[in-house]
Amino acid sequence: MAASIAVDPLLPPKPEHPLRNPFFRKWWIGASISLTGDQFYLVALPWVILQLTGSAVAMGSILMLAAVPRAVLMLLGGALSDRFSPRKIMMCTASARTLFVAAIGILLWAHQLHIWHLYLLAFAFGTADAFGAPAASTFLPSLVKKEQLLAANSVFQSTAQVTMIAAPAPAGLVIRAFGAVWAFLMDAVSFLFIIGALWQLPDPPQTSGTMKKPPVWRSILEGIGHVYRDVPLRSLMSLAAVINFCLAGPMSVGLAYLAKQRFGSPAAYGVLISSIAAGGLAGAFLAGVWKPQRRGVLMLSVATLLALGVGSVGLLHSLWAIAVVLVVMGVSAGLTNIQIVSWVQKRVEQAVRGRVMSVLMFLSLGLMPISLALAGVLAQWSLKGLFLLGSAALLLVTTAGAMQKTVRDIE
Repeated sequence: MAASIAVDPLLPPKPEHPLRNPFFRKWWIGASISLTGDQFYLVALPWVILQLTGSAVAMGSILMLAAVPRAVLMLLGGALSDRFSPRKIMMCTASARTLFVAAIGILLWAHQLHIWHLYLLAFAFGTADAFGAPAASTFLPSLVKKEQLLAANSVFQSTAQVTMIAAPAPAGLVIRAFGAVWAFLMDAVSFLFIIGALWQLPDPPQTSGTMKKPPVWRSILEGIGHVYRDVPLRSLMSLAAVINFCLAGPMSVGLAYLAKQRFGSPAAYGVLISSIAAGGLAGAFLAGVWKPQRRGVLMLSVATLLALGVGSVGLLHSLWAIAVVLVVMGVSAGLTNIQIVSWVQKRVEQAVRGRVMSVLMFLSLGLMPISLALAGVLAQWSLKGLFLLGSAALLLVTTAGAMQKTVRDIE
């Protein structure tokens, strides 16, 4: 007689994949098209800056100007995301981006573009990021179940990496063949898709009911206090902030200047960006199936690998050798970023989630303006020196973090 296998009816069902959710799917499609357009902008902007000025200092200062409002206003953006509809906030920021990037494209087409226009564009995009990024992190958990958050973040991160792989190299070819005008205009059109998707989605439920809301400044302090009282959360965020400071300048300013100086082609810059994205895609997929128990040890290990990678970029002269190093760095960073964001989203309740996520972004971005400005000066002095100093600083930070028990013990 054949034995039968009993199925335990108490076992929880496997969570449904978030892409089966029509609301999540609409947002994902709109965001994917917008992210693709962004890659054209991200390749075109530093190239246009270098064409107008030929200066790494100018490029670093323009990127710094975008980072300043992004950092300064990030906490306010998080407080407003908890207070108002994050969906409507994202629609407003996407609409503003559309107008500004289209204006730059038109000015470039009319041969009326000046460097101060790019400073204005950078400031506008940085301001939009300060409100749009916390809103997106707050909005996502309202579309999916808690057990689907890791998969949902993995889908978004994987999509972002796919667009970074597929779009930069073609963007460089388009810029070389037709000019940067088309890159800016294509980005402007892509924003219309995310606006249309958000228009069809519901607002997240309000959690405050009829209770009187405190002043915005007090809401911001409550978010900071929440992070400060949670020691593992505070330690993880602090380490991530310093790592981002060491990487922001070399990866944002250094790679663009390296492509211009060593290889003289926007297509080469596109290859470098795509390489990081290819690694990030693999890291995003890995994050969806691997759940490390000790996130502190994971961050320290990844930071060490990133430090070695940054130093290697400064020493290598082959485009393809640099690309391989960037793939490895992308895998490490992609895996870690998704693990951290998903962990924070699960750990924090909805009522304060926007403010906590804005603190994480503020800590990650707050030092970025200094990093970008310093990178512009260092790249002008010595391109190799920029990458080697970034590597040494990151190794020093990682060593200091490894000596802290609160960091090593983060679960």
